[in-house]
Amino acid sequence: MTSSPMATTVDQSSAARSGSGSPSPPRRPRRSIGKFVVILLFLGAVGAGAFYALPYALKATSSRDETGVLTFSVQTQRLRVTVTADGTIESASNVDVKCQVPGGSTILSIVPDGTEVDAGDEIVRLDSSQIEDELSTQKINYERALATKIQSEEDYAAATIAVKEYEQGTFVQELQQAEAQIKIALENLRSAENVLKYSERMVRKGFVTPLQRDADAFAVERAKLDLEVAETAKQVLVEFTKPKMMKELIAKREAAAAKLRSDEAALELEQAKLKRLEQQLANCVIMAPQRGMVVYANERGRRGSSGIEIEEGAVIREQQTIVRLPDLTRMQVKVTVHESKVDQLKVGMPARIVIQDRELGGRVVAVANQPEPNSFFSANVKEYATTVAIDGETKSLRPGMSAEVEILLADLPDRVVIPISSVVERRGKFYCWVQVGNDHEKRPLKLGATDDTYIEVIDGVKVGDLVLRNPRAVLAEARLEAGEGDAEEGDDDSFGPPGDREAGPQGGPEANGPPAGGPPAGPGAAQGPGGGPAGQRRFDPMQFDADGDGKLSLEEAPERMKARFGDMDADGDGFATRAEVNAFSQKMRAQFESQGGTPPGPGGGRPE
Repeated sequence: MTSSPMATTVDQSSAARSGSGSPSPPRRPRRSIGKFVVILLFLGAVGAGAFYALPYALKATSSRDETGVLTFSVQTQRLRVTVTADGTIESASNVDVKCQVPGGSTILSIVPDGTEVDAGDEIVRLDSSQIEDELSTQKINYERALATKIQSEEDYAAATIAVKEYEQGTFVQELQQAEAQIKIALENLRSAENVLKYSERMVRKGFVTPLQRDADAFAVERAKLDLEVAETAKQVLVEFTKPKMMKELIAKREAAAAKLRSDEAALELEQAKLKRLEQQLANCVIMAPQRGMVVYANERGRRGSSGIEIEEGAVIREQQTIVRLPDLTRMQVKVTVHESKVDQLKVGMPARIVIQDRELGGRVVAVANQPEPNSFFSANVKEYATTVAIDGETKSLRPGMSAEVEILLADLPDRVVIPISSVVERRGKFYCWVQVGNDHEKRPLKLGATDDTYIEVIDGVKVGDLVLRNPRAVLAEARLEAGEGDAEEGDDDSFGPPGDREAGPQGGPEANGPPAGGPPAGPGAAQGPGGGPAGQRRFDPMQFDADGDGKLSLEEAPERMKARFGDMDADGDGFATRAEVNAFSQKMRAQFESQGGTPPGPGGGRPE
């Protein structure tokens, strides 16, 4: 077996120790450490070279002389006007799982956030102790109502039978008895009359006394009275007794029927309460209606309030969303766009979405009509929610991921462009300086759309002209035109959020200006660098970017900004980027406006 160099070194050291008798530590090889140091030095040199070479590579169309003048050769190029914003991924189709318990309840258990579940799996269990007590009481009430209803059914049946019994039985029997009494009375009357006739013949012959004859005559009269009584009894039975008894019995039957209906309604009510409580008890155990990933329906509070947090022990109200089951096959990004840009957005605009170094396509599907609620820190800044649908495979995405969205407002081919830093505004008009020999010629401009770096020139320069990229840094006339030192004339040279009065790093026309890439508002209308209407000017600190690298250093910043330069330099790298300047400007304006004060000037001071 072949031994390694390390093994050889160790063996030699061991031999040395055995010969001298004194232990010494083994020596490590230095070859691998030296190679590692060389690699590190090489990588550092390559990185430094790339860092310093990048600005020069980006300024391939620019030149700089020994006086510090930066020039740009006017050219035609494709101009892509975009709006970039950060947002959060969400599902385009969410199934909201809500609390269905009246009066709300308390969460006893809930599956962890982000758990993948199948349809029918238990995801939430709510407190049901109070419902169980009410359910036991309701069962007793239901049984009582059932017993009362059964008794009412029997009473109604008996009352119905009583009506038939009298009409078809008792009345018929009493009528027959009355008719029998009439027949008996008639027969008694005929018999009495025959006896009277016999007695009258016998009285003449002397066989019957007159007294006997009178007695037989009385018997006839009595028989007549009995007949009249029997006939009257029949008449009373038919004309009065029967109707009266029928009404009484029918009334009892109807009363029994009404009571039966009442008891049936009471039973149905108690049964409905029982079923409702049973359903509420079942609602305390919430099952997943479909397969998906559980996402807690947490909500941030407004103006610094605590908001809603879903967790075990949390008290939730009725119809409050507890969790959501998003459809991971249909995802979208929700971003907020500043009010100065929202009018430029249209449904259907294409978008580029970057999610963790993964680039996807998308399109705008919705733009809100109302701004998002202001937080305590956003003051009066208005932003509108915009939804961008993600095209392609989205199963690997998860709700809540961060995404950067770039919405394409306009794609303009072959446009004459110059750098934004070359444009200077003065009282609603825009100028640039063109190098003519050893002199610089001031030219008025008619501007169009813009992106983060370049702005379209409709009229004023032609392809091939050399325009100054840093006129404010090298020409006193440009600094005067830019507004330095003339604040006494009433100009507002404070700088505000992007899109407030001048297009900032976001590029694109103003909300009140022409559409991106479109013509000016009218023939000869003055346009701002952002495509907005003239006369709305904000002081742009990036005009002092002398080397045109897109960053402002402390040396390049004017004196009135240096006091607050550290606040603008958010990442502390010694340079203030366009994004950092705009963020600081927006923060300062919001702070002063919320306090009712005058917006701060450059560096956080008051306008001069």
